[in-house]
This record gives sequence, structure tokens and C-alpha cells, in this order.
Amino acid sequence: MRRTTRFVLNGRPIALDTDDERVLLWVLRTDLALTGSKYGCGEGLCGACTVTVGGKAVRSCNTSLKSVAGKEVVTIEGLGRDGKLHPLQQAFIDHGALQCGYCTPGMLLDASAFLRENPQPSRGAIVARMDHNLCRCGAHQRIVEAIEFAARQMGGRS
Repeated sequence: MRRTTRFVLNGRPIALDTDDERVLLWVLRTDLALTGSKYGCGEGLCGACTVTVGGKAVRSCNTSLKSVAGKEVVTIEGLGRDGKLHPLQQAFIDHGALQCGYCTPGMLLDASAFLRENPQPSRGAIVARMDHNLCRCGAHQRIVEAIEFAARQMGGRS
């Protein structure tokens, strides 16, 4: 149904007059020109499209626009603040945790939500959480190391 949907996107209020059943991924990419979230599988399985909604990681490829009404949505474009990279972004760079970069935005948003829930995770907990994010380049080991490092650097704060 076409209606105005209001939410906060990367710290800015948004009001869109469009079909509220549309998939969030396509709203972000086509209507708002935020192309960091990627289309991977279209089924919510690979994680390339992950954003956070209300601090929780969600797959934007199977999330309707109406389900984010009144909530805060963060994409990779909004993860860093005040022109600075988020500690996770810097750790991914420093640890070579990205190669082609296609999965990286989803990995970073999932990891940021995870560290909010579990600020001092064990290696096993990181592996278990990130296991459902696909990286076709095989950088999983470096991704886990980057998340471990960022967790230590952040000292329990998100």
C-alpha cells in the first residue's frame, strides 16, 4: 500500500511516499542511492544486504519498508561517525579482512550489532555469529581476527 513511511536513516529523518511493502534493500539502493548494501541471494541467507534496524542486524533483502517505520536504520554508509571509520571498519582494513569487498558491508553491520549484544565475545562466539555470512573470497579467518581485535579496541563500547 502506498503511504508515507518515516524512519531515521544513518542519523537523519527520512519520509518516503511509496509502497510500504517494498523491500528495504531496493528502497535503500534505488530511492536513496545508498548502494553499500548489496544484493546477494535475495533470500536472506548470505548476509550481503545486512543493515541494522533498532540496533539489530537484519537482512534488508527480505525486510519490508513498513517494518522499519519509526525505527533507526543504519547502513554501511552510516557506520562511521564524524568522518571517522568505525573501529570495526579500521580493523577490517588493518587485518586484510576484505578482498573483493562485496560481503564486507553486511559483515561489518552484523559484527557491529553482535558486539553491541556481546561486547567481549569469545572466538567461538564470533565464528558462530559470522558463520551465516558468506564470503566467497575466503577471508573468514581474517574477518574473525578483525572482529576480535575491534572488540578489544572498543573495550566493551559500541
